Amino acid sequence: MADPIRIGVVGCGRILPAHLRGLHALREASIDDFRVTALVARDPDDAHRFRKRGEGPPPRPPVSLNPSDSLAAPHRYISDFQDDVEAEVYPDVATMLASGTVDAVTITASLPLHHSIAVQCLDDGRHVMVEKPLAVSIRAGRAMVDAAEKAGLRLGVMEMVRYAPALRQARWAIERGEIGDVQMIASVSIGTEEWSPDIIVADTPWRHHKTEAGAGPALDIGVHIAHRLRYLAGDVERVSAITRTFEPQRVRRPAAPPSVAASTTADVDDAFFALVAMESGAVGTISFTWAGHGAPIGLPGGMAIYGSRGCIHGTTIVRDDGTRVNIADLFEQRATPEELAAATPHGVTDAFGLAYLDWLNAIRTGGQPETSGAEGLRDLATAFAISESSVAGSSVAIADVEAGRINAWQREIDAHYGL
Repeated sequence: MADPIRIGVVGCGRILPAHLRGLHALREASIDDFRVTALVARDPDDAHRFRKRGEGPPPRPPVSLNPSDSLAAPHRYISDFQDDVEAEVYPDVATMLASGTVDAVTITASLPLHHSIAVQCLDDGRHVMVEKPLAVSIRAGRAMVDAAEKAGLRLGVMEMVRYAPALRQARWAIERGEIGDVQMIASVSIGTEEWSPDIIVADTPWRHHKTEAGAGPALDIGVHIAHRLRYLAGDVERVSAITRTFEPQRVRRPAAPPSVAASTTADVDDAFFALVAMESGAVGTISFTWAGHGAPIGLPGGMAIYGSRGCIHGTTIVRDDGTRVNIADLFEQRATPEELAAATPHGVTDAFGLAYLDWLNAIRTGGQPETSGAEGLRDLATAFAISESSVAGSSVAIADVEAGRINAWQREIDAHYGL
């Protein structure tokens, strides 16, 4: 067997439990071709919190109680799934790279650090996996993609929605023609149970600051929606959108640790509403808000897709004759053995684990992961088109945003980072 791929983790914050859960799922499926060999954190206590059961500070309580939120993943230790190698703790990326202990790096640090860390690692010859969104601006994301291409290395984006079995099954049903040609799509959500109307999202004030977050839910959630749209119905051609900041003062939730600021002033959106035109000719409407007083509302299953012969509501196909079919049941009954195996390889169902498996396979084979840097850049452009359209007061083409021809919203961000 080839030597295990040695992975360094940069950033030991609240999203790391979901990543470790995914890696744990791979080991439980007897996928043994990787080791976590390094942890980087400015505060070594943050790294020791994840390294080995019985050492370091106690786990932080999950920031979310929503079981579908990655931030609600239970705490994990590397020692829970790896007992033959102890990860070394490093104070910075340069020291980790100089140690020669990693072949690849996963970046779970906050968004404004993605591009500088990724380019540093790629230039030093290390493959990279980065949390979504890819970067804080299109120029920052382009620098990452260019660095990976120049070095001939694999750049992956942790866009885990693509690997969720339910989304795989929905795409299979659409490709089979179960609802005919896709005509209309809706992904509509107003308000959230935990962050509305004015709570600091995920105890992270930076999410409300433009030069650190890039945008509000237009980017943070927009990339997820963009990826689902693109995966199920092809690329988006144009976006016409309005963003708003309804609650410029965000406040600390009662259960937040004292280290979180009591309040912060937001200069990014907390609500967006957009119309999308797909390259296929399909059209749709998408929205998401952190604002919203009273009860939140959203589409069951998160997205509805209407075709020329029926529709998909969440996990159900509704045909023109009124019959309803559960997509998972249909998939189990009619998918080929190869299709079944491809949806949950090695029996793994954890979306983070499947994203890591795809990236590791790409490193081994020299191919590209499905959620490659190029894919992440297109998601980024589709999401940033929401903010750019709102600033422009007109629809914008995704191609123009991705190429940097339309960037009025992002200019302040790029200037801040010297991009």
